[in-house]
Amino acid sequence: MEYKIFKTWIEIDRKAITQNIKTFRKLIGKKPQLMAVVKSNAYGHGLWVFAQEAQKAGIDGFCVDSVAEGITLRQKGITKPILVLGFTLPELFGKAFENKIIISISSMEGLRALARAKKKPNFHLKVDTGMHRHGLYLGQIEVAAKFIRKNKLPLRGVFTHFASAKDSNYPTYTDKQFEIFKKAVAILEKVGFKNLIQHAAATGGTLVNKKYHQDWVRVGAGLYGLWPSKELEVQLGDKLTLKPVLSWHTIVSEVKSIKKGEFIGYDLAYRASRDTAIAVLPVGYWHGFSRALSAGGVVLIKGKRAPVVGRVSMDIVVVDVGEIKCKQGDEVVIIGKQGNEELLAFDVAQKSGTIHYELLTRLNPLIERVVV
Repeated sequence: MEYKIFKTWIEIDRKAITQNIKTFRKLIGKKPQLMAVVKSNAYGHGLWVFAQEAQKAGIDGFCVDSVAEGITLRQKGITKPILVLGFTLPELFGKAFENKIIISISSMEGLRALARAKKKPNFHLKVDTGMHRHGLYLGQIEVAAKFIRKNKLPLRGVFTHFASAKDSNYPTYTDKQFEIFKKAVAILEKVGFKNLIQHAAATGGTLVNKKYHQDWVRVGAGLYGLWPSKELEVQLGDKLTLKPVLSWHTIVSEVKSIKKGEFIGYDLAYRASRDTAIAVLPVGYWHGFSRALSAGGVVLIKGKRAPVVGRVSMDIVVVDVGEIKCKQGDEVVIIGKQGNEELLAFDVAQKSGTIHYELLTRLNPLIERVVV
């Protein structure tokens, strides 16, 4: 394959994208719109690479973090609705308007800035129902609504974000947030905003309770084949299947013998306990292979697990292949399947001391993403 001229590459499974979209379509039914959250380089999957495939598969729209991400999608042929979830500088209101990108407004300062703008993009109002990040408090909604009406601002939707929806064992806080959100909607309707697009659920909320679905659901992790939490996977894994979209690959760049007692890597951190063979891999923490995997990390070579030995370097990882016959150019899997073995992003993240969201979004955007 042509892309194997790269020392490392990421494969994006087209069939998995389509399958995951179908899974969520079946789950949510006909009414809600299914919006793909593609912020942070599509959770490391490649912003426009993933978005193009999702659009082909019939997704209803996209959620991004910035106007810049939205413009990139427009330049790459994305025609579906795009909502910016994050903060937008007033200086970019015009760019959003010109590219038909919906922005989010989460404060009175933002509303006043929009009122002053010559070009006013459509926007959704964000309500802080208990996450305590961006958003207007319930007590501010009436004042905000009257300001929007007075200044004839193009309000098209209202939304919130749940703090712990993926914790299905403790739904009380999510229910409380949802109640506050519905009160905010009622205030907006009382002021005269009757047909706003309403949305609250991300992947976790979409999975745990249909009442959270509203007009849109914003699904990120689930469309990438990732469970938001192990608890949800245990609870729902036998009812629906999420197929991982991403796999990460590299090659063996060198194989050499090591004698018992010899050191490997920086700081003399690892000393061979026996005569063995090692394989050098041309990836490192610059690519997103966490330095924390210096102890306990593994990769797959010839369908077998090869443990990391020595420090993970900026561009090099060394693994023990004493029990594996391999040679220069052999394919290595860092995340994904090879033979009967599989390394899940969730498990690699745990060994790295983090979560799979962080692990994947830290994959270097310069690594080639290849649709297979």
